[in-house]
Amino acid sequence: MIESRLRRLPRKPGVYLLKNQKGDIIYVGKAKALRQRLRSHFRPGRTEDIKHRVMMKKVADFEIIVTDSEVEALILEANLVQEHQPHYNINLKDDKSYPYIRITCETFPRVMVTRRVVRDGSRYFGPYTDVGNMRQLMSAIRRIFPVRTCQLRISEQSILKKSHKVCLNYHIGRCRGPCEGLISKEEYDWLVDQVQAFIQGRSTEVVAAFEKRMKILAGQRHFEEAAMMRDQIRSVSRFQERQKMVDGESASRDLIAVATDESDACGLVFHIRNGKVINRQHFYLDIREDLSDDLILPSFVKQFYLRTDEIPEEIYLSRPVEDTCLLEEWLSGKRGARVRLCFPQKGKKAHLISMAEENARLLLDERVHQKNGQAEWVAPSVKALQKELGLQHIPRVIEAFDISHIQGKAAVASMVSFENGRARKNAYRRYKIKTVTGVDDFASMSEVVRRRYRRLAAENRDMPDLILVDGGKGQLSSALTALKNLGFENQAVIGLAKRLEEIYMPGLPDPQTLSKSSPALRLLQRVRNEAHRFAIAYHRQARQKQMVRSVLDDIPGIGSKRRQALLKSFGSLAGIQNATVEQLAAVPGMNTKAAESVIIAFRNRPEGSG
Repeated sequence: MIESRLRRLPRKPGVYLLKNQKGDIIYVGKAKALRQRLRSHFRPGRTEDIKHRVMMKKVADFEIIVTDSEVEALILEANLVQEHQPHYNINLKDDKSYPYIRITCETFPRVMVTRRVVRDGSRYFGPYTDVGNMRQLMSAIRRIFPVRTCQLRISEQSILKKSHKVCLNYHIGRCRGPCEGLISKEEYDWLVDQVQAFIQGRSTEVVAAFEKRMKILAGQRHFEEAAMMRDQIRSVSRFQERQKMVDGESASRDLIAVATDESDACGLVFHIRNGKVINRQHFYLDIREDLSDDLILPSFVKQFYLRTDEIPEEIYLSRPVEDTCLLEEWLSGKRGARVRLCFPQKGKKAHLISMAEENARLLLDERVHQKNGQAEWVAPSVKALQKELGLQHIPRVIEAFDISHIQGKAAVASMVSFENGRARKNAYRRYKIKTVTGVDDFASMSEVVRRRYRRLAAENRDMPDLILVDGGKGQLSSALTALKNLGFENQAVIGLAKRLEEIYMPGLPDPQTLSKSSPALRLLQRVRNEAHRFAIAYHRQARQKQMVRSVLDDIPGIGSKRRQALLKSFGSLAGIQNATVEQLAAVPGMNTKAAESVIIAFRNRPEGSG
């Protein structure tokens, strides 16, 4: 049966699918000529290896798909491997849990984070395997670019009908008010283009565009807008300074390397734009058979670029791969411009690839040891931290503190815990600042450190190996004083100042700095950023409660029960504010008189308050 089918196969390029007795696809391959390739599978020569023999014993049927070219076959093969995840192919683990940055396809686009790719005309960047880096990037976008974040459906008709009102973001300079037509579509689209360039690492172009616009505004005597543009330029420049410079050339390129260990592999991609590393992505691969890097690397390249539209002009690989010309042709067509695959053997470019290989190996070693459950294993980043800071003990357990408030109001603090380089979210704690009034981060830090470790001492629990406080000399000194008063004089404590990533240590007059590529610094940044995120989330919650009390508690006839009923029914102050008298009166416990009081109270609030 199979023999007769083999004789009728075309001598054309295409893809073939090998199936077992159940009809399951166990291998997908591509071929320049389907007849010759499939014959080589079913009529192997003397050089057939054991792995191929084992696979072919399970093959009961096959299917072919003819294509017009080898490039089409290559693309189809990658798509089918991604869809079916065959046992004998190299499979990139499902990345649906990784986030993307999305620029929506709307009249006035939004920039948002999503974990689902919908081909609706939106632009996607990612996936981001390092969520911390993505959060930093999104935070910078929110701070620098006044692009809307609301979910309003804005159209020319809604603007003409005055269907929407500007929100608080407009009043604090975080949005340009497209909902009321306060910015033209052309100017807004220009702003979104700058956001895209910023995400892609083309910060130099963004600065040049902003400088040009600033000069035009100044020439038109719009000095306030020109000053805002100047501040945006400074913010972009500061973000650039934090990115590691690894290459003096301005070309955009990706570095790709894989590390393997029996049935595990890790593929790593460094994205370099204008000579700076703007992102690092890593993926783990399912390898069910013992395969060489010569096979794993091209499979990873195909599956990675199948998932992303961000393709640079040059791609550096750690070794030559087969089908180089086909890959270049496919990627060039997808990019719309020429793409070159390079295999550096010496010099600075070879050093860059070596750096990528080393990082892939570290990530794979960490994964393998975690899978094996080796309790005594220490993450490489934790070892590096002990070595680079000269710590007496391995910092297996790190606890970090951060303070969050607005001009001293709704002041809170967070404590996050990391063990062996990984977050222990069940050990996180949050604190309301109780003894400090006004703006005093030093006293606030002293309070939360005292409260945390006084409790640990009372419960006879172990202290962490390292305490990290967000800030410089002042925060560090406050934490040390609190610990000394509790009797913990030999506790390891450091401060990490955000602007220049300077590390402050007890007894050293000057701050220390680590290489921006150091895994120890990346670990500290990850811990510090998590503490910051947790503190801000709690601060927003506290501020919202404070705002709700300040607004609803002052309305005659609205007590705690009615306040809770209103919030339960409408979800937020905005929901209450937009409700009608009839809707408010229909809430359990409310009546028309109370509903009218609410409407009057919101009508008399100062515009933009709360």
